[in-house]
Amino acid sequence: MGVWLRWHMALLDRAKDWARRVKRDVVTVYFAARDPRTPWLARALAMFVAAYALSPIDLIPDFIPVLGYLDDLLIVPLGLLLVLRLIPPEVLATSREKAAAALARPRSHATAWFVVSVWLLCAAWFAYWWFQR
Repeated sequence: MGVWLRWHMALLDRAKDWARRVKRDVVTVYFAARDPRTPWLARALAMFVAAYALSPIDLIPDFIPVLGYLDDLLIVPLGLLLVLRLIPPEVLATSREKAAAALARPRSHATAWFVVSVWLLCAAWFAYWWFQR
């Protein structure tokens, strides 16, 4: 049982590390797309990949079993790989520095509470409206 648990924990750690790298690369691609030294093809593809990765709308909805997550697991990493290969190395280096700085910034808990509060108020208003019909 101990070997099985260690293997699963190692797999989980690798998956978390991969997810952090993908997140960093999405932010890197966003900054690279805004750099004027980036070729137009890489810039257009970078904007598409970053928008798709950060968008709540998927090509295949996530509630469809297996296929719903397959697009997230294939389209985003393959698009990132292609874009990262098209971006000049000096642009990539400066964009990675900007991404690291942006991701290292402290998060505002007050802003998070505000957003959650707005969503809860909207849900409460909708429930009130729904039951008053």
